This record gives sequence, C-alpha cells and structure tokens, in this order.
Amino acid sequence: MDVKTIAVCGAGTMGAGIAQVAAAAGYRTLLFDADAAALEKGLTMVRQNLQQGVTKGKLSPGKMEATLERLQTVTAVEACVADVVIEAIVEQVPAKTALFNSLARVNNTGTIFATNTSSLSVSAIAAGIPHPERVAGMHFFNPAHLMQLVEIVRGQQTANTAFDILFHLAKAMGKTPVSVKDSPGFIVNRVARHYYLEAMQVAAAGVADIAVIDRLLEAAGFRMGPFALMDLIGNDVNYAVTTSLYEAFNRAPRFKPGPMQADKVANGELGRKTGKGFYNY
Repeated sequence: MDVKTIAVCGAGTMGAGIAQVAAAAGYRTLLFDADAAALEKGLTMVRQNLQQGVTKGKLSPGKMEATLERLQTVTAVEACVADVVIEAIVEQVPAKTALFNSLARVNNTGTIFATNTSSLSVSAIAAGIPHPERVAGMHFFNPAHLMQLVEIVRGQQTANTAFDILFHLAKAMGKTPVSVKDSPGFIVNRVARHYYLEAMQVAAAGVADIAVIDRLLEAAGFRMGPFALMDLIGNDVNYAVTTSLYEAFNRAPRFKPGPMQADKVANGELGRKTGKGFYNY
C-alpha cells in the first residue's frame, strides 16, 4: 500500500504526538477528537514541540510550517477516511472496538487499523471488528516525537500485509520498529513495571525518598527516574497499565499495583498534566 493519509484518533498527549510524527514525515494527517477543546490543546502542544525544535536549531521554520500545513483537525469520525488509522484513546477494549467499528463504516476494507494500546490485547480489540486481519498494534512511547522505539504488535488474526505496512511506516516516520507477538504489556511495559513498582516499595519502606531514588537511577544511566517518569506518563495511565498486567497475569504478586500510586490517582495527583504528582510542577 502506498500510504498517503493517516488518521490519528484521540488528541491527548500520545495522539497529538503521533499526529506530529506522521505530519513531519510527509503524510497528510487527520487528528480526530470529538472534543474541540482537546483538539485545540493537542494542536497547541504540536506547535510548541515544533517551535522548540526550531529554537534548538533541529528544525527549520519552513519544515515547521510544512508539517502544520499537512496536519488537519476534525471533530467528526466520518471525516477520518485514511489509508491507516491509529487510535490513541482511553485504554478500554470496548471503547477501542466501538471506535474502530465506526471507522469501518466510513473506510474501505483495505484501511489498516492500528491501536496504540500499551497493555491491552490487540487480538481482543480486533475480535469485534469487521476484517480483523487488518488490525495490529502500533505502540509509540511518550513523548512520541522524541522516542525512537515503536512496538509493532501482531495479533492472532493480523495479516502479514498489515503488519509489514505498519512496520515500514514506522521506519518511514524515522522510528525504530520492533516485531512483537500479542501478549500482556508486550515487551517494554511488561519489563518496565518493576522499574516503577520496586522504586515505590523502596520509598514506602523508608529506604530513601523519591528524589534520591530518581537521582540514583538517573546517575546509573536511566534517562529519567521512575517517579519523574510516572509523573510524565500520568499516574492514572501508568496505574491503569499496571492493573491491566496484574489482571492479565492472574494477579501475580510481582505485578500488584502500588498503594502509593493508587493514592495519587485517588487524589487526582496525576503528574505534570495536573501540576502535582510525586513532584509539584
């Protein structure tokens, strides 16, 4: 398939970031969200990211303008007619399936549906969609415009053609794709759970405070400490991924969600996006 148009559904941090990557790579890009305010916020984030690139000398003003010209915002799902659709909405199988079914009614059977889920079963999402062979995972990492890795996830019914197109699309976007079989948490989120969970256990036991833990792990070579990273991702999102893996692995103790993070979520202290998480912003 000669991919020309990409629709990204969901204008949150991940969706807006993916849309920026697609538009910057030269694709006509549609960014969809039913909430006009969320679209404006997402577009503002894209502009800020691009302007930062210009300021740092990594992007020319002309390329910034060209990227923005290729990016169009839409509030109607009927406008999301594309060669590839990437969803980045709430982490719930029914919501993702419902969205893809709505998209199936306005797209032809050749349109590839990619889910940016970080922990849900791609096979379960695909099961409720016409032509499930066109559904695969395309898991970007936050921030999408900077992080190179993209997990391309093959569900039980994913066709080789759909998988190959997404794999090569990620390369065309300047990313480093890796092939992953559908399994809870895929590779990165499954392994990374313990980066967060063990750090919280250390803090809860009073071994060291969160700032010290973060500094030590950064000094050991990690780009961000676990608490700063949870705040960047969003404690609600991070907690939901941990809960998803905990249930998927039959409540194995090693994946049990941390009470410290549960309290943050209950108190609305979600991190950078709310101004307070493990740190104040």
